[in-house]
Amino acid sequence: MAAVRCITAKHALEQDREVFAVPGNIFSPKSRGSNDIIRDSAAKLVTDHKDILEELNLASIEQQLEMTAVILPDENESKVLPYVTYDPIHIDEIIRNAGMDISLVSGALALMELKGLVKQVGAMNYIRLKEASAEYQAV
Repeated sequence: MAAVRCITAKHALEQDREVFAVPGNIFSPKSRGSNDIIRDSAAKLVTDHKDILEELNLASIEQQLEMTAVILPDENESKVLPYVTYDPIHIDEIIRNAGMDISLVSGALALMELKGLVKQVGAMNYIRLKEASAEYQAV
């Protein structure tokens, strides 16, 4: 990666943080830093607020709130959720840890994904996206 000119962006990248940049006028010297880090792929291009929401998995928050209201929690979700962490975990490990049938675990994970509680990050690995409300934690 080419040298990052902006000190703030450089420190954020060193700490493995997300960096976003809004492009500026190509003729203005004041825009050189943001345009350079976009060009060098050190920052994600932002042309609209939706770019940030999508990158941070917040674009569908309104729909997830609606799904949470429509789809009531069930006992299988309460049993599965404690085994889904903020680090990717394979569905087979969740099944083993929960001691449940694959169909119950996969159904619970699908419902929780619709509600925005968990996300499949590829190859049947899941991560927790946010803390569950008290009604999920009480069994």
